[in-house]
Amino acid sequence: MVYVFCVSGDFIKVYSTATEECVHILQGHRNLVTGIQLNPKNHLQLYSCSFDSTIKLWDYTDGILIKTFIVGCKLHALFTLDCAEDSVFVIINKEKPDVFQLVSVKLPKSSSQEIEAKELSFVLDYINQSPKCIAFGNEGEYVAAVRDFYLSVYFFKKKTTSRFTLSSSRNKKHAKNNFTCVACHPKEDCIATGHRDGKIRLWRNFDDEKKYTYTCLHWHHDLVMDLAFSVTGSSLLSGGRESVLVEWREAAEKNKEFLPRLGATIEHISVSPAGDLFCTSHSDNKMIIIHRNLEASAVIQGLVKDRNIFTGLMIDPRTKALVLNGKPGHLQFYSLQSDKQLYNLDIIQQEYINDYGLIQIELTKAAFGCYGNWLATVEQRQEKETELELQMKLWTYNKKTQGFVLNTKVNMPHEDHITALCFCNAEKSENPTLVTTSKDGHFKVWILTDDSDIYKKAVGWTCDFVGSYHKYQATNCCFSEDGSLLAVSFEEIVTIWDSETWELKCTFCQRAGKIRHLCFGRLTCSKYLLGATENGILCCWNLLSCALEWSAKLNVRVMEPDPNSENIAAVSQSSMGSDLFVFRPSEPRPLYIQKNISREEVQWGVFVPRDVPESFTSEAYQWLNRSQFYFLTKSQSLLTFSTQSPEEKLTPTSKQLLAEETLPTTPFYFILGKHRQQQQDDKLNEALENELIQLPLTENIPAISELLHTPAHVLPSASFLCSMFVNSLLLSKETKSAEEIPDDVSMEEEKESVDSDEENNFTEEVQDTNNTDLGKDIIHQLSKSEEKELRKFRKVDYSWMTAL
Repeated sequence: MVYVFCVSGDFIKVYSTATEECVHILQGHRNLVTGIQLNPKNHLQLYSCSFDSTIKLWDYTDGILIKTFIVGCKLHALFTLDCAEDSVFVIINKEKPDVFQLVSVKLPKSSSQEIEAKELSFVLDYINQSPKCIAFGNEGEYVAAVRDFYLSVYFFKKKTTSRFTLSSSRNKKHAKNNFTCVACHPKEDCIATGHRDGKIRLWRNFDDEKKYTYTCLHWHHDLVMDLAFSVTGSSLLSGGRESVLVEWREAAEKNKEFLPRLGATIEHISVSPAGDLFCTSHSDNKMIIIHRNLEASAVIQGLVKDRNIFTGLMIDPRTKALVLNGKPGHLQFYSLQSDKQLYNLDIIQQEYINDYGLIQIELTKAAFGCYGNWLATVEQRQEKETELELQMKLWTYNKKTQGFVLNTKVNMPHEDHITALCFCNAEKSENPTLVTTSKDGHFKVWILTDDSDIYKKAVGWTCDFVGSYHKYQATNCCFSEDGSLLAVSFEEIVTIWDSETWELKCTFCQRAGKIRHLCFGRLTCSKYLLGATENGILCCWNLLSCALEWSAKLNVRVMEPDPNSENIAAVSQSSMGSDLFVFRPSEPRPLYIQKNISREEVQWGVFVPRDVPESFTSEAYQWLNRSQFYFLTKSQSLLTFSTQSPEEKLTPTSKQLLAEETLPTTPFYFILGKHRQQQQDDKLNEALENELIQLPLTENIPAISELLHTPAHVLPSASFLCSMFVNSLLLSKETKSAEEIPDDVSMEEEKESVDSDEENNFTEEVQDTNNTDLGKDIIHQLSKSEEKELRKFRKVDYSWMTAL
């Protein structure tokens, strides 16, 4: 099994390259993980370093932390060498914020789990903090570092440093000579450096500052993001913003191969220790596993990072997937349960041109309606202030294709930017209704009408009503839970409209600033309306008395109602970070407060209904019983509240096999009829005296689950396993006859076995306790059919299992 490791915030995720499944999450660091390396002495172990000033050693096959080395200073990168005994190399920050050093850290041997590692040896200074700018070459004889226009090479045996400088003049020829990355040949004195102008330079004879030479390879039109040599050094890999992996064979300009259309900028390249696999990581939060012949074999896609998240966070009512901006012009549907992307929906339907100077069409708004049957999207492009291109699309869900199909396209639905859109999702709503608000001072009501030909089969959306209030800009809109009322905010004023007649019912105005968020209460709190202003005031109005119920000073950036309860989550921004408040509109006292949920600004949030409600009894966690709250930060990190650790939430096959230590751990062991062994004599005596020993319920047998998930290439033929596997699922009704029982054996009260092991389905008989030696194993009587099945297994050749 080959694994690929990736850093994910404070965690390290371990993925299988064969199944693309996350098998472990290594959790233990208290700050951002900045470097990971395999232990050169034991490739089943992994080193990691973090901003928390520690180096940790992991057993990644079992997900266990072995040791923690406390260095005492912030660590920015980690490197290991075969020849460096009991030492690793790290990048640390010294005094000034922009001055970094490469040092060697001695890792002391100790039986304790936490050890102080304070012995640091200086190697190089004035280096870049990025691990892509440091590389060790020729089996650890030297280390190369690049920064700005400088290349530094330190020779460990001679303990000397050679420095090389490229021209940094401002003329066009040398304007982009900056170093961006470095890689060293594993067996020769050769250094490859990547540059901002797209060139790759191969340096040789660098042990002499006067006789050094370099040659240039040039294909990339933009900066080279990363470089990596193959294990043997016969080829060099490079990647950049072109989304193309380039392999330079024998480091020659004419011998290059390409793997194009990888989807996003290549940011990192790594090579497996065996050299048969490459891995690239991309700017859209994706990893691609690539075979040695440059064929992609697996794609591990995380939550796609876009330049901006305009749509916010939504939940698809059908798939329960998280929906937000994905690839340019797309909506991504992301499964929170499996932590995998389901699919992308192309909204703009135009070829994306990766040009930083080009003004792109942006997908700015989206909303689901009618339990996932309809999807509304808004896209815009504005090259000049007076040249706004605006388009609204309405998509219907097609059950045959299991996807969304474009139904209606509206060009320029408003004369200015659309600020909000929402569907009426009331259960009793007969006709689908959509409302849009705009800076042009209007809100528009769109309804589904018969827009068909003579066959009356086509339907489309058309504008039914246009509303305004004193020419103020319309900023937000939302429907009440029963759909009877529509609330629209016009700058500082909130207006309430009857959804049947579109008659203005009342207005609320506190003069506390422009309304930023607006939402109705739900269930028992449906008579309340909440509004958060830009001046940091949270207001709650009573719709029955048409008066302000209460207000609080809170700088709300995110406000989301729980669809399954009366709870509302509000995230406020302060100088210390982002704080979470959970409350009910009926009372201003919060149910739950969590300070500093994030060190950065929280931009979006959403409640995700649970498939199975939790039963938290603690008052602090009861708000999480029916839904789980997710929020997205400015750096596009998706966070949530959970009582389980990330490792506990994993459900791969390795986690599903929860057999006891005394039980066999392979499905074949179960099927071949092995029985559980006795553990304690007192438990066995009690079982013999009181009742027959019962076997586990079939639905709880780990072997059945494991057998269904075992890769096909390690299983014998299906016809061989079929009969025994099916028999293991049946419940036995037969009992032993008197002739089959020996004279010296007395059978306890006959009892039909309700549960059984996978391999057999019979009632277990035991010897009379008066004539049985408890130190010996219990003898089981087999039926004729079972003996016949066992004879078949004895004749089968199991030599193929020795190769596993």
